Amino acid sequence: MEIAGAAAVVTGGASGLGEATVRRLVAAGAHVVIVDRDTAKGEALADELGASVAYAPTDVTNAGDVVAAIDLAGSLGPVRIAVNCAGVGWAGRVVARDGTPHDLDLYSTVISINLIGTFNVLRLAAAAMAAGEPTDDTSERGVIVNTASIAAFEGQIGQIAYASSKAGVVGLTLPAARDLASVGVRVVTIAPGTFDTRCWPCCRSRRARRWRPGSPSRRDSATPAATTPPSLSTSCATVTSTGRRSVSTARSGCRRSSS
Repeated sequence: MEIAGAAAVVTGGASGLGEATVRRLVAAGAHVVIVDRDTAKGEALADELGASVAYAPTDVTNAGDVVAAIDLAGSLGPVRIAVNCAGVGWAGRVVARDGTPHDLDLYSTVISINLIGTFNVLRLAAAAMAAGEPTDDTSERGVIVNTASIAAFEGQIGQIAYASSKAGVVGLTLPAARDLASVGVRVVTIAPGTFDTRCWPCCRSRRARRWRPGSPSRRDSATPAATTPPSLSTSCATVTSTGRRSVSTARSGCRRSSS
């Protein structure tokens, strides 16, 4: 996928991994819409990066908000790229030490933002891409990059809500890729390890510092790599920060492999 000249939407784009992704895409020549609820940070970043960047105040679980953000991106150029970085975390055991069960409303909130919000953006961005013209060189229409987590595979104590939501993101990747292969839209998912963002304040604790969290600016290389396909037949992949990569093809007679 050629990034230069394409329009992209980045959820959670005002800070953390999303901000790093916005900066990387802009540096590669994309027109980017920052999709975020933090108006102060979103507008400040858009002002800093210039005319190729716009900010859209958005709740990713709200269809109207997301449609407006995608329409804004479409006014800047052909919508080819959507990167889902928006997410929240909540620490809580299934049953707390005092015997209290996990708060169901908090669990639902994490699932709503991390999983349903991701799918909401994915479906609406895919529809916009499918309605556009394919590229001249590869006949692709776009790529959607989702953010899962290593917690999707190895969730820790207290991560029941977060791990559930990220496992759902991993689970939707392959069927989404298969659904969208016929219209030339690829779907990939990254699964980073621990790094310091406002979504994960415990990274600032003494214990977390022993894990050596990286900064988002060192992780953002995953997104441009995902927008550069190794081949047209590879339309679905989940890549962890440890290098584990599962790849599936979305064509008939597809095979699955991992390394």
